[in-house]
This record gives sequence, structure tokens and C-alpha cells, in this order.
Amino acid sequence: MLLCGAIGMTATATATKMEETVVSAKRISQSATTVARSINVIDADTLATTRHTHINEAMQRIAGAWISRGNGQEHLTAIRSPVLTGAGGCGGFLMAQDGIPVRASGFCNVNELFESTTELASRIEVIKGPAGAFYGSNAMHGVVNVISAGIDTPGSVIFESGPHNYSRARLGLSGDSWRVDASGTSDGGYKRSSGFDQQKLVARLHREIMGAEVTTTVSFTNLNQETSGFVSGADAYKVSSLKRTNPNPEAFRDVTSIRAYSRIEFEAKAGGNVVITPYVRHTEMDFLQHFLPGQALEENGHTSFGAQAAWHRGAGDWRITLGIDAEGTEGFLKETQAGPTDSQSAFIRNTIPQGGHYDYEVDGGMLAVFAHAEYDLSPDTTLIAGLRGEHIDYDYENRMLVGRTQDDGTPCGFGGCRFNRPADRQDKFDNLSPSIGLLHQLNDGDSLYVNLTRGFRAPQTTELYRLQNAQSVSRIDSESMLSLEAGYRRFTSKGRIDIAIYSMTKDNVIFRDSNRVNIDNGETSHRGLEFSVSQSLAPSLDATFAATYARHKYEDGILVSGTSVSGNDIDTAPRFMGSAQLSWRPLSGLSTELEIIRLARYYTDASNANDYPGHTLINLRVALQAGDWRLFGRLMNLTDRDYAERADFGFGSERYFVGEPMSIYMGIERAL
Repeated sequence: MLLCGAIGMTATATATKMEETVVSAKRISQSATTVARSINVIDADTLATTRHTHINEAMQRIAGAWISRGNGQEHLTAIRSPVLTGAGGCGGFLMAQDGIPVRASGFCNVNELFESTTELASRIEVIKGPAGAFYGSNAMHGVVNVISAGIDTPGSVIFESGPHNYSRARLGLSGDSWRVDASGTSDGGYKRSSGFDQQKLVARLHREIMGAEVTTTVSFTNLNQETSGFVSGADAYKVSSLKRTNPNPEAFRDVTSIRAYSRIEFEAKAGGNVVITPYVRHTEMDFLQHFLPGQALEENGHTSFGAQAAWHRGAGDWRITLGIDAEGTEGFLKETQAGPTDSQSAFIRNTIPQGGHYDYEVDGGMLAVFAHAEYDLSPDTTLIAGLRGEHIDYDYENRMLVGRTQDDGTPCGFGGCRFNRPADRQDKFDNLSPSIGLLHQLNDGDSLYVNLTRGFRAPQTTELYRLQNAQSVSRIDSESMLSLEAGYRRFTSKGRIDIAIYSMTKDNVIFRDSNRVNIDNGETSHRGLEFSVSQSLAPSLDATFAATYARHKYEDGILVSGTSVSGNDIDTAPRFMGSAQLSWRPLSGLSTELEIIRLARYYTDASNANDYPGHTLINLRVALQAGDWRLFGRLMNLTDRDYAERADFGFGSERYFVGEPMSIYMGIERAL
């Protein structure tokens, strides 16, 4: 509280505006002061300070966001939401790189941020809540946009090492019109048989062609991971004999992705600017479902071709954008169980058979048109409105026997197999995303905003075609969310303050009921207050603070084991999350940062009968600059706290991803 007070008092010392630009709100560069919604930035300096080994470490600094760390590079996401899990849990968020979604509409994955190149990025921008006309399906709880390093970014070579045989090398090279960034990481893993190797590459080329500015980017990622599952039992994350155990040493995850896109920008003859971005993406993933009985192997992937196009024009008091987004996708999923299910339950052994479970292909298409307009009602007040109409269609082809049998047609006991394969079919979803808002400038550095936005997400292909038990046809529709947000933003020469309050109601929530049937008649509510500050307290002392208090509740229509959970907190949704950083530069070339992270208590099941008490972590970072050389170190979990990266309650037991003990990372950087 003393830190907050000091920041607040210092913030009033000057009203000279500090410029900050963002590109995610309208997919073009604009001043952050002209954005009438919550958008936060993790800039290049912050990324260089954190040097995150997992995206969780960088995203701690965004109020209202929690990238829950799993094993290795796995993660689950919360942005103005609980941590979302399950087949469509990833559908509430749009993950993008340079404005291009990392995965195609309908083919998301809860871990897809490891297919972006956050370790090589120049900045990460986060839009919180429904993102308006420029983003469609999945941009409901928020957007994470990873911005690649510009061609004029200085090059460097970096080596670092850490515990359990961790090592990482990074190289950045650039010329007058090109840039290449690459990294390679190897980690032996804190837990037994839980290491990974990961490689990432971003190559960019800029040219002026026939009066157009053309920037072409190729991005590649590869992950080979030996995966460790939960440890189970009451407070197992505190038990020394369990912390480093791996109950699933056979588990693995292999992921490869590649994306290529060209941003073409030119002046239109009719006035204004046109931006066209054609792109292609491909991703493949194989992993063992160690978290389910039978431990089937899943193989999935998709290939997409698409383009984004927008015309931006300003005239007098008006600024208008008209655009079209389109893409086509070919995707597949195959699930195969190598051996019989090992279980004491005869029901589970008989209903989860050896052999093929699913094998299907889906051709997907997306077409969207959108318009965005800003009109200056007065020199200080702007009315902002937008509308997006989006059509998504899927053409599903089953490559196995239809129904609940084993792959050879043999029926399962107890009424049928758990896995149900629907017959070939087509599905279409049409959605509108309107938004309206006001932005009022109080003075040169202070502004107020309010916006009302509807977001949506179409069902994911796994929710529609990966059916179970007696559900032979999935008649689920798109989720929708209505969001009302109001905020205050202040820029000064010494820092920035952001305060936002929001109320969101999500309808038609898709979930799997106690009969393992996908249904869509649920309702949840999400209300919260967010506070972010970045402030210079003295010439050598800076502070940042990000915190949120929120309540995420089940409302109507959701049953767990036949019992309504209406009014309960949604599981894995702490009411308070926050972080604070104090940066001190005691000597020329020497910088230090002390970081405190707080995650409050949260329930681990929908009935609110079990919980995790929360934790507080302290990290210390130090860097020494000497000419072109930079030495740096990180002391993570300074107090050696026992904690869980994530806790839940499943299969009748408390389960945890164990947090690592005190760890030291060291590195060296040479400017090129």
C-alpha cells in the first residue's frame, strides 16, 4: 500500500504527456491515448529484464492476466476470466503474432502461445475483454499479440544457463532491409524425465515495391518435450518426496509450426492507406494424453491460407476503417490407444478400448467484413463504433466407423464405448460483434473512456466432432459475451496509470456436463477492477504495479454431478492477483529489480468444496552493462517458497503442478 501511495503521489507531479504507441487495437500504429479500451504493453525493456523461460513470467505484469504454467512449456490462460480448460478452453482468447492468429478459427489449442516467438519479440500487446471489429472468433476474453522485432532493432548474441541443465542461446542479426532472430533452448526439467528442447526462428525482409511498403516475415517453432503430469494428494506440492516425481515418465509432446506472411501497405488513389496481409500457416502436434485413462496418442494439425485487408482513412472529424478477413483451412485429428486401459474400474476398462478412437478431417472456412468509425464530437470527446460480421463453416469427414463401437465394430460393454464418432456433416456459424464507446480527453495526459462490446467464439472442431457417450450429434452454438467497461488513463513524463472496471456476462457457455456431453446452455459472469502503474520515483528508481480484484461466477444452466453450481465461484479463478516491481540503478551500468508476485486463494472445483491457499513469490534480477557486454542474473523464488503453479481437483484427488524451488539463472550478452 505504501508503494501504491508513493506511485500515486508522484504521478500528479507533472502532466506532460509520455508518448506510447500500440498496433493491436486497429492493426495499425496509433497513440495509446486514442484507444477506448484496456490495452497493456510488455515492452522491449521489460522483456529484456525478465528474459522469461516461460511466458508466465512476462505476463505476470499484466493486470487481470494469468498464464498458468504447466510442465515444460505448457500453459493455460486466464484474461479477465478463470483459467479455462477443456476442448474449447482456448477458444476464449485470440493468440496472434504480428496481428495474424497463431492458429486457424476452430482449431485452437490451450498451449498455442508456445507456437509464437515471445522470446524473440520486441513487445507483447494485450487487449483485455472483447476486442471489437478488428478481431473475430476467440477474441472474447482478450487478445495476446506478439510483435516481432523491427529490422532496425540492434543485433546481439546471448548465452544463458540455469538449474537442471538449462541452457539457451539467442542470436539477432540485421542489415539495411532484413533481420533474423533465432533461439535454441534445452532444459533437463525440474522433475524426472521432464525436459524439453525448443528452437525458434523469425526472419524478416523489407522492400519498397511499386510504391508499396512490403514486409515479409517467416516464423518457425519446434518443441520436443518430455512431459510430467500432476502430483496428487493433499498439499502434495509441499511434500519433498513428491516434488520431483513424475507419475507419467512416458508422456511427451512434439509440436512444429511455421507461418509466413507479407504486410503490404500503400496509399489508395481514393485517399487513405490500404494494408493487405496474405499469410500461410501450418502446425502439427503429437502428444500422449497422460492425463486421461488409457493414455491415448493424439495427432493433430492444420494448414491454412488467408488474408487480412483494411482501408484506413481520416478526413476532418472522421476516421474510418473498412476491412475483409478470409481464410481456408484443412485440419485433421487422430486418436489411438496403444494398449488396454489400466484401471481398477471394470466400467473404465470396458468403455475406453484399445485401438482407434477418432480419425477425422475438417475443411474450415472463415469470411468476415468489418467497419470501424471514430467521430470527434468535440475537440476533447470522440465517439467510437464498430461492427464485425463473421461466417465460419466446417466440412467434417469421419475416416472411421460411425458410432460408439471399437475401431473394428465390436461393441463395448456397459452400453457402449466412451468415444462416439459422428457421421460426415457440415456446420455453419454466423456472428456479429458490435461495439460502441466514448473517449474523453480531460487534458493533454488524462483521459476517460467507456465502451460496450459484444464478443463471440464459434465452437471448436473438437467440441463438435470429438463426441462422447450417447451424443451422436453436437447441436451447440457460438458463445457470446456482452462487456461493459469504463476506464481512466493517465500519461505523464514520468509514467503511466491505468484503472479499469468491467462487467461481462457470457451466454451460451459451452461445457461438458456430468454425462460427458457437450452442451451450450450455461451462463457465467465476470466483474472486476484493474489497476496498473508504471512510475519513475527518482532518477535511479522506478516502480511498476499491476493488480486486479475480480469475481468470476457460475450463473444459470451449469450442473455438476446433477447439482446446480449457480452462484459459486468458477474454479481456478483467484479473486486477487497482482505483481509489483521496484527497479534501482545504484551505479552507472548496474541495474537491479525486486519483484513480488501475489496469487490469492482460489477454489479448485466447481462445487467450491476444495481450494488452494494461494502464494507470494519474490524474484530478484541484476544486470551489469560494460560497453558492448552485459552480464545478467535472475534469482527466482528468492524465499524458496513451496507453491503450486496450478492446482485443481480431479478424479477424486487434489492435484498440483509443483512450482520450482529457489533457482539461479546467469547469462551474458554481446551487442553486435
